[in-house]
Amino acid sequence: MWTRAITRWGCSGPAAGALIAALAGCGTAERGGMMRYEVRRAKEPIPLDAVWDKPAWRDVPALELGHFMGERPAHRPRTQARLAWDDEAVYVIFRVDDRYVRAVTPAHQGRVCADSCVEFFFAPAADTAGGYFNLEMNCGGTMLLHFQKIPRRDMKPLDPEDVASIQVAHTMPRIVDPEITEPTTWTVEYRLPTAMLRKYRPDAVMPAPGVVWRANFFKCADATSHPHWLTWAFVDRPRPDFHVPEYFGEIVFR
Repeated sequence: MWTRAITRWGCSGPAAGALIAALAGCGTAERGGMMRYEVRRAKEPIPLDAVWDKPAWRDVPALELGHFMGERPAHRPRTQARLAWDDEAVYVIFRVDDRYVRAVTPAHQGRVCADSCVEFFFAPAADTAGGYFNLEMNCGGTMLLHFQKIPRRDMKPLDPEDVASIQVAHTMPRIVDPEITEPTTWTVEYRLPTAMLRKYRPDAVMPAPGVVWRANFFKCADATSHPHWLTWAFVDRPRPDFHVPEYFGEIVFR
């Protein structure tokens, strides 16, 4: 099942990152130059239906992707995310007020970054030295999930059973082709089991009050008619590159 909606904001994102996010009450703060987001504990398991404003998410602050990489994009969709956690999983939901939406990757572990895509890169510890995961998901719920200790040099795709353990809900069909050119809002939501992370990074720290992970959030659409590369935490690179864990911000579990 999928839905399409016309957005009232059009397709322009915020002009700046941390300041606007803080003023808007988006759950993001900046500490010592590093972006920081507090992840609240879920009162009960969150049902997955890709509904952004359901009761389980309604009081959870959103973070907003306020930076871009490369040249200023002609199309800069407003992209928000919310996170929550419990003893078994981290819950993630993205909402994108988009346009020029396309998804043609046929199966998991394909090149979803070429589609209309949102991405959660995270190191499940307070440091990135032990490696990080890049969970990339297009608007149709198709994902790529790798673990990397050294960016781009030792990429390890997660085993199929681990990818299959991630429950996903999405509002667009698996394949969106031809490209949708009118303003369209889409949402993806998923439940990421945390115990499996230790299979790839044995020192992974499970969510608990006070635990800090390093992370960044991205929006891209490499092979659409209006490509763009948006980030939550600022990345200082001359060309778009998300695989720079030294620029990850912090997510703090509460």
